[in-house]
Amino acid sequence: MKGAGFHLATPSYPVTIMPSDTCLQDEHLRSRFRALDSFLFAHQSLWRPRPFTQQHLPWEAQYATLAQWLRQRTLAQAEAAHNHPEQVDAPYPFPQLADEASALTQVGALPVYPLEAVAARQSVDVPGRKWQQIEAFASHLDFRHTASHWLDWCSGKGHLGRRLTQAGQQLTCLERDPALVEAGRKLSARQNIEAMHIEQDVMADDTWRHLKPEHTPVALHACGDLHVQLMHIASQTGCVQMAIAPCCYNRTRFDEYQALSREGQSSALKLSRDDLGLPLSETVTAGARVRRQRDTSMARRLGFDLLQRALRGVDEYLPTPSLPVSWLDKPYNEYCCELAELKNLPAPGQQDWSRLEATGWQRLAQVRNLELVRNLFRRPLELWLVLDRAMYVQEHGYSVSVGTFCDSQLTPRNLLVLAQKH
Repeated sequence: MKGAGFHLATPSYPVTIMPSDTCLQDEHLRSRFRALDSFLFAHQSLWRPRPFTQQHLPWEAQYATLAQWLRQRTLAQAEAAHNHPEQVDAPYPFPQLADEASALTQVGALPVYPLEAVAARQSVDVPGRKWQQIEAFASHLDFRHTASHWLDWCSGKGHLGRRLTQAGQQLTCLERDPALVEAGRKLSARQNIEAMHIEQDVMADDTWRHLKPEHTPVALHACGDLHVQLMHIASQTGCVQMAIAPCCYNRTRFDEYQALSREGQSSALKLSRDDLGLPLSETVTAGARVRRQRDTSMARRLGFDLLQRALRGVDEYLPTPSLPVSWLDKPYNEYCCELAELKNLPAPGQQDWSRLEATGWQRLAQVRNLELVRNLFRRPLELWLVLDRAMYVQEHGYSVSVGTFCDSQLTPRNLLVLAQKH
């Protein structure tokens, strides 16, 4: 099988790497996708295995020096490198992979145009980071045709749609949560914005009734199947233009990824729902308390993982359910005994609980550092997925641009697909 030999591969397809300040447009989508496809396929044995569930990764035998170097690093070192793994000065083949991943994912910002100022009250009830994302998204919607009717997809309270709507324009907001629909109606009325807030599950068969060719649909971080559904319906309806910032590619009803474009469908790369979660492993918003809780939970689970392997006599990972945060306050012996009971395992009996808990923390440091190899492939896989979406829309008669709409510190999901009918 191609990619099983643990070698550094040259992309099978030529690719012109654009300057880092240039967005990707029609003629460059396919060549970049093919180069990414070759890179991801050739190295899937490096990014598919998950260190959290496997005590020893298949690639460690081939790259023993790299594996040993990573396993000796601390949790703090791993945390510092989490968002920028390409900057880690690790042994071969890490730098070579980092360089190729960086080159393949060079995408510049979409052009910016000045926004009309809005009253300060419009940002009330919107968390600061979310409002900054809305402002950034809105500032890149430079369509050839001035929008006459915005359609805010999975709108929540309609904050994005209201930010975009200017005098003389109309707004439709589709949202399935009745409480958010009602709150949105009140906000629009208070701000004197002409808007229809419609209670609608966008995955329902009748959603197409709400889209018209004159609509300009926008979606900021609609998850998985939700933004894919918009691309399907908007392109079939013939909407003149649309803007979509995808998110949560793993939020899908399918066990395996269903490629959208003809190019994606011809790829030999087959992605599971777990694979689709890789781009989402980059986080920038968690506070110190949340990070401590996350680390404690993972360390405890990794210690329990060693225990359950011994109790079952089976050397493989056993999935465990999400647990309330209150479980982190339990003494470790109670935590493990109750979790063993929950999973119908034999009673643990006498154990060296302190040692087991400490080993869980040691494993966490190793897991996080080994994950740096996988993390090199986060952005390549995300761009592969976004380009598959962009090419699908392109196949339906649109001119398409793909670029960033904000810095990754504001949100790692900062890629935006702009589509306009020819």
